[in-house]
Formats: sequence, C-alpha cells, structure tokens
Amino acid sequence: QVQLVESGGGLVQAGGSLRLSCAASGRTVSTYAMGWFRQAPGKEREFVATISWNSGSTTYADSVKGRFTISRDNAKKEVYLQMNSLKPEDTAVYYCNAAGQRGYWGKGTLVTVSL
Repeated sequence: QVQLVESGGGLVQAGGSLRLSCAASGRTVSTYAMGWFRQAPGKEREFVATISWNSGSTTYADSVKGRFTISRDNAKKEVYLQMNSLKPEDTAVYYCNAAGQRGYWGKGTLVTVSL
C-alpha cells in the first residue's frame, strides 16, 4: 500500500515562489512514476507535472512549463514541486500522485496566489 502526504502549500503573492513536498510510504513507491495534479475551484483536476522513477524524464503542462520544476529523492521517498513566478490562476489544491491516475493520491495541499 502506498500513502502520499503533501505539504508546503500556503498563501503567496503573485510572482512569488513555493515548494511543495510529497512524502511517500510503501516498499515499491520508488519504482513508480510520480506526478502533481491540481484542481482549481469549480474546475476539474488537471495534470501539472510528472517524473519517471529514475528522474530521467519529466513532463509539464504547457501552463507551468518554464516556471515549475518537479524532482524526486528516492532515498527519502519524496517528490517536490518547485513553483516560481506564481500567478493567480495557479490557485488550486495540489495533489501528489503515484503510478498514474489509477494509482495512488494524496489528500492535497492548498496553494493560494493573490494579486
């Protein structure tokens, strides 16, 4: 069983930065691709970024490309999302994911970006 716990959300002004963390448990979690998704108020959950099990490959949504960076530390079983140049439209609950959309999900952490 895999459990994911996100942290690092909060309130930040536009142009600011936040770093989200996802602590994972489970013996095989280091073999999974990991990702971040987000859900804004009144909208469906959307993809933000993914990273392969060995950090060899990363993908990003066009809306965050060049501003967000996903990384992982398999020894610590943690995944990170560094978010720079934040915009009000980045406001959402951010969810950590393991093993794809049919895999495992955390409960989310709220990011609010003010003008």
